[in-house]
Order: sequence, then C-alpha cells, then structure tokens
Amino acid sequence: MAERAWVATKKGLLSFQRTRRGWAFDRLSFAGEPVTSVLPPADGARPMLAALNLGHFGVKCHASMDGGLSWREVAVPVYPEQPEQSVDEVAWKLVQIWSLAAAGDTIYCGTLPGGLFRSDDFGASWQLERALWDRPERREWFGGGYDVPGIHSILIDPAEPQQLLVGISCGGAWRTRDGGQSWALAAQGMRAAYLPPELADNPNIQDPHSIAVCAAARDTLWCQHHNGIFRSVDGAATWQAVAPVPVSDFGFAVAAHPCNPDCAWFVPAIKDECRIPPEQAMAVLRTRDGGQSFDVLRDGLPQQDCFDLVYRHGLAVADNGEQLLMGSTTGSLWASENGGEHWQRIGSHFPPVLAVAFEAD
Repeated sequence: MAERAWVATKKGLLSFQRTRRGWAFDRLSFAGEPVTSVLPPADGARPMLAALNLGHFGVKCHASMDGGLSWREVAVPVYPEQPEQSVDEVAWKLVQIWSLAAAGDTIYCGTLPGGLFRSDDFGASWQLERALWDRPERREWFGGGYDVPGIHSILIDPAEPQQLLVGISCGGAWRTRDGGQSWALAAQGMRAAYLPPELADNPNIQDPHSIAVCAAARDTLWCQHHNGIFRSVDGAATWQAVAPVPVSDFGFAVAAHPCNPDCAWFVPAIKDECRIPPEQAMAVLRTRDGGQSFDVLRDGLPQQDCFDLVYRHGLAVADNGEQLLMGSTTGSLWASENGGEHWQRIGSHFPPVLAVAFEAD
C-alpha cells in the first residue's frame, strides 16, 4: 500500500503522506513555480526528478536523493542544432518536459516538440533518440492542445527494458524492441473522427491522449483517445474501440489496473472547447470486463456546479490496484482506497494539478 504521493501543480510540487485518517499534505517544493512532471524515487538508488517550465526562464530539471527534502538542478534535454537546409516546420528547441519514466538506472523524458530523450546518469546528461526523431513520418505530426507535438506516455517493460512504447499527441503510438535503434508505428485501429474521412484511419496522426499498460499482462494496453477509448491485447499491434461508453468517451486520463488486464479507469469530459464534466457532475468510469461494461463511480465526487477537468497525468493507481489519486484543473484532489467505489476529497484549494504519482511500495 502506497504511503506517499506526489502532486505536480502550476504553483509547486506537493507531497502527501498517508495517515490513519487519510492523505495529509506535508511538504511543498518549488513554491510558485509550474512543475510539469515528476518521477518519484525508487529503491533508494535512483533519484527523483521534477521538471519545471519557467516560461521566460526556460525549462529546468531538478533531482533529489532524499525524498524531496532537498533538490539540485541537473541538465535538461538539448536538441541538436537544426540543419540550415531543414524543411522541418517545428523548431528544434525544448518547449516542455511532458513525461518522465524509468527502468533501472535508465530514465526517459518525453518532450514538446515530440522528442524522446534518454539519460543513463540520472539526469546529468540526455541523448536524443535520433532514430525516432529522424523518422520521415514525424513531419506529419502536429500539436494536440499545444502548438507542437508532444510525447506524453512512455511505457517501458521492466523485464525487457529494450522494449518501449510512446504515445504522441498528435503522432499516434510508436514502439521499439531494440532499445531505440528502430521504431515502428503502433496505432493501427485508432480512428480520428475529426479528420477528413480519407485521413481518419492514418495511424501516424492519431491523438492518443494517454496510454496505460497492465503491469502483469503487458500485451494489454488501454488508450484514452480524442475520439473514444481503445484497447489492445496484442502489445499495441492493433487497437479496438470500446463502445458503448456511458457518460462520455472523451477524456484525457487513463489508469490501468496493475494486475487485472480487464480493469481500467477513465475520467469523462465534454470534448473540444468545452472540457468540463458532462452535466457539470464529476464521475470516474471503471471497467472490470475488458470494456464490455462500465461502472459510473460518483460517490464522494461533486455532482453539481463542477468544472473540474483531469489532465493526462492527473489520475494514478497504486501498485495494489486499490488506491487511486486524482487531481483537477481547479485545484481539487481526491483519493480512493477501494478502486474508486468511494472518493475522499483531500483538498479543493490547491493550484491546478498537472500530474499525480504514487511512490512505489
């Protein structure tokens, strides 16, 4: 059972400790500064990382070896100089660190404008995965919510760390099985209904909002897409739409049960410009049968005058598959100890939440 959680917000990084009465706030780092991503510590050897976006002052990355008590600045990814003859419409310049993931001593970083970086020295240096960046298909990618494409999901197989899957808005999903030497599209079956019919099935320009994997059955993946919920049972070789979905099949966040491949959670919203809960009532959707049916979980969540939106990284499930943490754009934070059946509000006056994460058991 997770005893500590981290919440990245637009005004700092918040730490929460689990007590007998529930989750309690106990620490603030980077007060007033936007923290876009956090990678909790693991095994006491790898440091935790926090990524910041300071606007005019640029993107920063900090590491901590004492569980967030103290921090030191480390390197940020740097793109190579863009060739003068380049026809790339995207500038080769770091805009934001959007995702962090690790397997052993290797840390991966997903960025805007769509580059994947690797560090083998705990963030002291970063190397761009050129085999993905140099794919000609990248010229078709475009921004989904941002002006440029971005890598938001990085799934690493801990048993075979040479195998990675990344999710890109809007660039579909890409997989490598050889540690990044070669990459292949992995979004076949996704459909973007907002594109012209002749382009809607193009796997290279899909907008997967978030992709999650079942840790115990890694061929089973879940995707919250701009146009629905998709599931793969063959390691992302193909995807199938899940329908019908109650409330709304649009949203940003997905959490996959770590042990049960048929179970996953989603947070529905109204799409496009609106981006608020349907009927201004908060809900979490849970499937326990592979998407054939859904439970609509509302106990403990606001059911009127609610404008909370949960971003891609705003929903997390702990290793026990029962604890859930969810944070919203209006600064509300909820936790569940029983798979989402009941939610406890931890607070409603925090800064807008960008990401939540449990510290590993």
